[in-house]
Amino acid sequence: MQTAHPQKTVLLVGASRGLGLAMTEEYLKRGWRVIATGRPNSMDRLRRLDGALEAETLDITLAGQVADLRARLAGRRLDMLFVNAGVKNDDRETIADVSTDEFVRVMVTNALSPMRVIEAFQDLVPASGTIGAMSSGQGSVANNVNGSYEVYRGSKAALNMFMRSFAARHADDPRTLLLMAPGWVRTDMGGPEARLSIEESIPKLVDTIEAYEGRSGLHYLDYLGRVVPW
Repeated sequence: MQTAHPQKTVLLVGASRGLGLAMTEEYLKRGWRVIATGRPNSMDRLRRLDGALEAETLDITLAGQVADLRARLAGRRLDMLFVNAGVKNDDRETIADVSTDEFVRVMVTNALSPMRVIEAFQDLVPASGTIGAMSSGQGSVANNVNGSYEVYRGSKAALNMFMRSFAARHADDPRTLLLMAPGWVRTDMGGPEARLSIEESIPKLVDTIEAYEGRSGLHYLDYLGRVVPW
């Protein structure tokens, strides 16, 4: 007699559009229970999805909302925690001309806030679980040879560094830690000229995440499972 495996649960933060919404759809297809978050004004598409879905409103830049969601999920077990939320500034702006307010907005949303979410929810992820964040190939310092998208690159490089620090502080932690680079994907953020469709990126990205289950330590990978240089 076969033993039924319990349904796995993932918390996807920043899942109301683009890559996050596609990840929600993919995990629902694969039979997971998905707790998916989005900002209050962007929840319509998320709430229309079928399956084992719990939709929660969350602006990760607001510490009070993060704390409220953590309280609502007290006692839950998360097989995976994945933070996808992110923004970018005008592509034409360099570090020389970006305003201080815009610089702060991008850095707080892309680097500080994801780590605050990870710190707040990581104790719900068991030793066999996975904690991940959506980085970018543009977060690679080694691969930056043309200098474009400077502020966005800097925010993702900062996210990568903060995850390195998190991993160092949890050096004996058996959990899998992931920074994922989805490729240049045609979304509102990626734009119409991007090389990949969502359908070409996200299923493979989820395959890679699943392939790394149980492999402890921090891994910086692209959607095809290739290691991205720091």
